[in-house]
Amino acid sequence: MEFPVAVALAQAVPELPAGRGWWFEPKLDGHRTILWCEAGRVRLQSRSGRDVSAVWADLARAGARLPVGTVLDGEAVVYVDGRVDFGAAQARAASSPARAAQLAARHPASFAAWDILVHSELGDVRSRPYVERRALLLEVLQDVGPPLQAVPATDDRETALVWYEALRPQGVEGLVAKQAASPYRASRIWRKVRHAETVDVDVVGFTGSRARPRALAVRLPEGPMVLSQPVSAPVARAVAARLAGAGPGRSARTASGAAYSAVETGLVAEVLAGTTRHGVVAVTRLR
Repeated sequence: MEFPVAVALAQAVPELPAGRGWWFEPKLDGHRTILWCEAGRVRLQSRSGRDVSAVWADLARAGARLPVGTVLDGEAVVYVDGRVDFGAAQARAASSPARAAQLAARHPASFAAWDILVHSELGDVRSRPYVERRALLLEVLQDVGPPLQAVPATDDRETALVWYEALRPQGVEGLVAKQAASPYRASRIWRKVRHAETVDVDVVGFTGSRARPRALAVRLPEGPMVLSQPVSAPVARAVAARLAGAGPGRSARTASGAAYSAVETGLVAEVLAGTTRHGVVAVTRLR
């Protein structure tokens, strides 16, 4: 399997699926990360395919304890005062390597693994059913220990509903449901239920300057391109950090005629679901 790998995603649904064959996992509020343990090095990949090893160097060092040839899928999370803190993870992801090291010294990262894509002895296991991959994941991690740990999982819907409410104060933002017999595919094969009524959208451009973006051009799930309301200062700084390394942009317009600079950012933004029915959406944060 070549680096980077296209990741499996989840489709938002209003409630947990019922019936036989479903497994449920807590959805932690962090940064989606693929961890590659290769001969002589460990690499970490973001959801968009970027190499983010430098900002998650503490996880890269921990990943060296895995068998060579292992590739795991999971979430890079940061705990602050015993709670998953998305803001701390976002600050790390948007930092320079030197700044990331300073942040890691205060709040080390953890890797919440939920899938194994490549096994050191069996090779690529993405075609195997979820329940087989889950067993392999637990086997690989059993002697590794923190900060690399498997997320809990259950096939009991009632237990999952208890998790949904009880774990919220710890920073768990919802649940992900997966079919027991499903392989790992780069599409929206899972289902997710979240406490916040938000939607994930692709960032395809911006208004303002690269150093100080004012609003974001986003592609809604239904397909149209729209401009967001002016973004907050933390979001603007995170976008500016990514734009600094992005390629040249081009002038573009939304369907309503609003002008923006189109650029491939690889960013995903979280927007308030209710606002997507209007011409302008409200960005809450970057994913």
